[in-house]
Amino acid sequence: MRVDLSQIGMLKGQQYETIITTMDDEGNLNAAPIGVICRGNDKVMCRIFKGSQTLENIISQKEFVVNICENPLLFTWSLLDNLKKEDFMPDNSIKDIDCYFKCEVTSLKEAVKQSDPIKKKSQAIVIKANVVELIIKRPVKVYNRAFGYVLESLVHMSRIDIVDDNQRKYYLNQLKEAYRVVKKVGSKKDKEAMDNIKNKLKEKGFEI
Repeated sequence: MRVDLSQIGMLKGQQYETIITTMDDEGNLNAAPIGVICRGNDKVMCRIFKGSQTLENIISQKEFVVNICENPLLFTWSLLDNLKKEDFMPDNSIKDIDCYFKCEVTSLKEAVKQSDPIKKKSQAIVIKANVVELIIKRPVKVYNRAFGYVLESLVHMSRIDIVDDNQRKYYLNQLKEAYRVVKKVGSKKDKEAMDNIKNKLKEKGFEI
């Protein structure tokens, strides 16, 4: 059966929050939360900084598994290295995950992004891969973090006129960062929403 990532709501050009699982040369499994960009029905890409175990494993094995879920604890445990061997399935996916897909690497390319807030220029690798199998266990909504930033920005904006100068400065910094992230990973509607927020703040005399 032909792979079609739109079955789980992944659209071309959009970035989604996932947990990538990989294996090293000795069979040790690793999990890490990583944003994955959909490049088409059966193609994805991600950008990972050098020094991470995930990147080392991908370079070594030329394959990885992308796990999709709505469980915040799994994202947290995978970042804090709290997943254990028994939390994985034989095919390297995470046990009891809602959905996952298997990827085979097609290219690895060093990438420099001058606008990146992480000051590690020339230390990231862009990985492109084909999705060779999609397994849907339960209906799931793949998550794009831009929507959360829009909601949080609305909360900040609703309070901008009723807080003191220090808190207002904090909110404006948060709004500026939210605008950057949404412009980077958000959908067309997310970006339009943030433009509306930015314009309304400008009317109030604030720049982000």
